[in-house]
Amino acid sequence: MELRHLEGFLAVAEELHFGRAARRLRMAQPPLSQQIRRLERELGVQLFERNTRSVRLTGAGESFLEPVRAVLDALDTAVRAARAAGRGEYGRVGIGFAGASSHETLPLLTRAVRAAHPAIELVMTGQTYANVALDRVADGSLDLGFVRLPVNRPGVEVRVIGEEELVCALPSDHPLAAREEVPLDALAGEPFVSFPANSGSTVRDAMVEACESAGFDPRVVQEAPDSYTIMALVAAGVGVTLTVTSVQHIQQNGLVYRPLAGPPIRRQAALAWRTDNPSAALRSVLAVAETALPTPPGPVTRPGPRRGTPAD
Repeated sequence: MELRHLEGFLAVAEELHFGRAARRLRMAQPPLSQQIRRLERELGVQLFERNTRSVRLTGAGESFLEPVRAVLDALDTAVRAARAAGRGEYGRVGIGFAGASSHETLPLLTRAVRAAHPAIELVMTGQTYANVALDRVADGSLDLGFVRLPVNRPGVEVRVIGEEELVCALPSDHPLAAREEVPLDALAGEPFVSFPANSGSTVRDAMVEACESAGFDPRVVQEAPDSYTIMALVAAGVGVTLTVTSVQHIQQNGLVYRPLAGPPIRRQAALAWRTDNPSAALRSVLAVAETALPTPPGPVTRPGPRRGTPAD
């Protein structure tokens, strides 16, 4: 049974006139009549009663009509879906992010994608630290990741979407909280709260490197999986921490943020994706991100060897 036979049957069933049906299908009437006869022979039933003056459906034709409509409608939907996916208007894009530091950028991107391409499904994976997100983008288990520079990974492309600085978070009754700026070496010997070691958190990596640049190793007394918990522990007086400016939206009693004294330790946030990812939906999301999360003006900051960003 060929698709054109079903299309011919539907046209005749809806027009109840072979001439009009043939014109609708942009074909001559004799070939259409032959198609209907072949279809009836294949089914073993008569679909139409016709004479020189009228055409009407038989009982078998009436029963056949709605299933044929459903088949052709489903095929049309499949064709449109495939074409939309090919244009990047339909599909699924997996995104990895770390909650607190993406609280501003992520909603900007997701809202813009929903407005521009409502048929694209964004599959969000939270608590995906920058190094982990980069690994998962590189191995293909994520399409897009929020990461931090520098990124030196073959086959992975990045675009900077923002810049932030390392700051100190302290209990509000800590002696250093009275200062406008906190010297790094003043934190030597302080208890620290941070992300778990080897978790893939570039914030922890930056904290350790900054402390080492000031001549000491941070004494981590408590680890937590996210910035919200870390800041709650700082507010409770468990310790201090170094974090990034994008986390300062977390405000609670007993918690203060202070800039670090000296040259700022800057970190650049970026989007990362595999250059060979064939997803048209990903390309559409990246195009939307160009406007929703534009690259800040100015040159890309290259951090120095001692107070810069560690390799992601």
